[in-house]
Amino acid sequence: MIENHETQRAPAPSKKLLDVVRETMRVAHYSYRTEQTYIAWMKRYIFFHEKRHPKDVGPQGIKAFLTNMALDRQVSSSTQNQAFNALIFLYKQVLKVDPGDLKGIPRARGPHRLPTVLSREEVHRVLSSLQGTAHLLASLLYGSGMRVMEGLRLRVKDVDFDRGTIMVREGKGDKDRVTMLPETLKAPLSAQLERVQILHTSGLRNGEGRVSLPGLLRTKYPNADRSWGWQFIFPSGNLCRDPISGLMVRHHLHESSLQRALKKAAPLAGIHKHVGPHTLRHSFATHLLESGTDIRTVQELLGHKHVSTTMIYTHVLNRPGISVKSPLDR
Repeated sequence: MIENHETQRAPAPSKKLLDVVRETMRVAHYSYRTEQTYIAWMKRYIFFHEKRHPKDVGPQGIKAFLTNMALDRQVSSSTQNQAFNALIFLYKQVLKVDPGDLKGIPRARGPHRLPTVLSREEVHRVLSSLQGTAHLLASLLYGSGMRVMEGLRLRVKDVDFDRGTIMVREGKGDKDRVTMLPETLKAPLSAQLERVQILHTSGLRNGEGRVSLPGLLRTKYPNADRSWGWQFIFPSGNLCRDPISGLMVRHHLHESSLQRALKKAAPLAGIHKHVGPHTLRHSFATHLLESGTDIRTVQELLGHKHVSTTMIYTHVLNRPGISVKSPLDR
């Protein structure tokens, strides 16, 4: 008599913790940049606790890690907050463990520094020391108040030449907003789009022409990654493999390209302040306030959640609030 034996299946291998983190973040539509940052902090956390699993360490391990950062390593407040958010995500969203009461953790002190702001004349000297794509991108950041990554992530469909507006997609805090397209940049930006279209058309002929798409758009619109509207306005010269889809795509320029260009341009312009992409945004806000623009309008253009954030620029104006003369000038 033949006995029937049920085929026993081998248990599925358990997924690695960081793979589960990636899946959880992608389902929640976190940006790839945030995903990489959070995972980096989680790795540091695991090594800090001698490679013990976070479940075995328990939420009290968060206190030990953050305390070490504040007291021994003396990191900035923004760095400590970034690590804190990453670990809270790990315990709450991935491990499904309540981190409990985390009060009493020594907090790193946030610096109270005023932003570096260039005068209008200094801005024009810096821009005049730039060439090509760096000149156009820097001009766009100063003329619109965008952050450097917001400018680099601009796609063809985000610019409305007729209305003179730029739609900033997925800005800080995953918020969209509208800002201005300077009239003086319409012609050079149109010329940039013509160059990009030639590059894109050539890529399509070679079976390329793809760009990375945010979220689940690739699934919803399978051909959108090759469409003209989704192309980056400031594309990279090289193709790279998309870390999520695995396809070869053309990404945007890296932010370091503009950072290096500005670092070289500042001394050429006779300016010895620290000048980076964010300096142009600071200068945009300050110059608007100097010219009498309402602070609420500046807040909306910058995408600040609270007007108190925008208020910092009133402290760097030549004459904040009222005209005050030095006693030496009286």
